[in-house]
Amino acid sequence: MRSLAVIAALMSLVFSIEQIEAAPNFIVVFCDDLGYGDLSCYGHPSIETPNLDRMAAEGQRWTNFYVGASVCTPSRAALLTGRLPVRNGMMSAKRRVLFPNSNGGLPESETTIAEYLRQKDYATAAIGKWHLGHLPEFLPTKHGFDTYWGIPYSNDMDALKGHPNYRQQSHLSATYMPKIEQYNVPIIHDDKEVERPADQTTITRRYTDKTIDFIREHQKKPFFVYLAHNLPHIPLFASEEFYGSSPRGIYGDVLAEIDHGVGRILDTLEELELDQNTVVVFTSDNGPWLPFQTHGGSAGLLREGKGSTFEGGMRVPGIFWGPGIVEPGAVHELGATMDLLPTFCSLAGIDVDASSLDGHDLSPVLKGESEESARDAVFYWREEKLYAVRQGPWKAHFITQGCYGIGPKKEEHETPQLYHLEHDPSEEYNIAERHPDVVDDLERLAEAHRRSVKPVENQLER
Repeated sequence: MRSLAVIAALMSLVFSIEQIEAAPNFIVVFCDDLGYGDLSCYGHPSIETPNLDRMAAEGQRWTNFYVGASVCTPSRAALLTGRLPVRNGMMSAKRRVLFPNSNGGLPESETTIAEYLRQKDYATAAIGKWHLGHLPEFLPTKHGFDTYWGIPYSNDMDALKGHPNYRQQSHLSATYMPKIEQYNVPIIHDDKEVERPADQTTITRRYTDKTIDFIREHQKKPFFVYLAHNLPHIPLFASEEFYGSSPRGIYGDVLAEIDHGVGRILDTLEELELDQNTVVVFTSDNGPWLPFQTHGGSAGLLREGKGSTFEGGMRVPGIFWGPGIVEPGAVHELGATMDLLPTFCSLAGIDVDASSLDGHDLSPVLKGESEESARDAVFYWREEKLYAVRQGPWKAHFITQGCYGIGPKKEEHETPQLYHLEHDPSEEYNIAERHPDVVDDLERLAEAHRRSVKPVENQLER
C-alpha cells in the first residue's frame, strides 16, 4: 500500500511538472463600462466581488492599468491587436463606435492575439460582445477564433420604438430593469444568427457556461478564451437568481453575477488541474458611463469617466491570476490591455515584431523576475487626436474634455495642463507653471509619437 502511495505521488509530481512546462492557457474576462472603483478589491464600499478579490489576493492587482481608448470599439481593437486603434482605422471623431448600419470593421491586415496563438496550435474562442464589425468578413471567425458565441455590438443597439426610453428612465430607480424585447440585439454563433432578441437576463450566465464548456472540450491542448461581457453597459439586466441581491441596486446585481461566473471558471480550472498552467486576466474596456447615475459605475477617486482622457475614462481594473505563473502582489507599474498580446506571445514562446506594436511584454513582472514594467508611457487618444500623455508619474493634457454626456467642454491648451498622478490621482491641481521642464519633455514625447501614426482608411465611417 505504501509503495502504491509513493507511485501515485510521483505520478502526480510528473503531471504537475508536465503541466507547468506545457504552453500556458489564457482567459481574458473583459467587462463593458466597468469603472476603476467598482470592485471591492479596488475599494468599493457596497459592491461585493469575492471571486475577483480572490483573484487579486492570489495573483496581481495592477493599480495603473490602462485601455487604448475610452469607448467600446477602439478599446477592443487595441486589446486584440496590441496596437493603438488610430493605427488601424478603428477610431473616429464622427462615429465613436460601430453601429448596426456600419459597413466597416477590424481590417483583415491586423493580426489578433488569437491569430498569433494559433501558430502554436491553440484552440481559440470569442464569447460575448464583439463590436469590431458585424458583417461576415469582420466576425471573430475571420480573425483567428475557432468559434464565436455572443452579440455583435452593444446591448443597447437595435432599440425598438414603443417602449419606455431607458436613457430617460434609468435615473428614476436603482433597481429598474427593462423588458428584453425592447432591444432586438441578436446572438451570433460563429456566423449564424441563433437568437433575436437576445435574452439579456440570462446572457451573463450563458457566457460563463459557454466558456466552461470550451475549457472542458479543449483541456488536453492549449486554449485562449476571450470572454467579453456586454455588461455593465446599459441597459442593465440580471437573472432571477441575482436580481435584488446587492445593496448597490441592479448595477451591483450585475457585478455579483459576473463575479460568480468568474468563480465558476476558476473552480473549473482547479477541478481539471489546469490552474497551474493558466493565466486569467480581468479588466474593462473603459471607465464608467457616468450620466446614467445609479445605472453607471464609479471611477473611485479618479476624474471623469467613459469617453474622457482623464484618468477615470482610461484607467481600469487590471487583475492577473495564475497560481503556477503569476507571482502574487500589488503592482504599481504601468500596464495596458495592449500589452496582453506581446505578454501572451512571450509566455507561449511565439515571436512577434515588437516594432509593429504599441504593447509591451509584461511577463517578467507577472513571473516576479522584474519589478519594473517595460511600459514607461501611456498615450491618451480620443477621436483621432492625442489629448494627453503620461510618463512615470507625470501627465500632460494638451486637450481636455469631459466624459460623454456630462463634464467640461472641449478645450485646447496653449500651455498643457500638468498633473503628478501619484500625488494627485484625481487630477485636481495643475502644476504646469512649477515644472516647465517636465512639460517640455512631455511635449517632445507627444510630438515624436504623433509622427509615428500614419493615416489609414477609417473603418468606423464606412
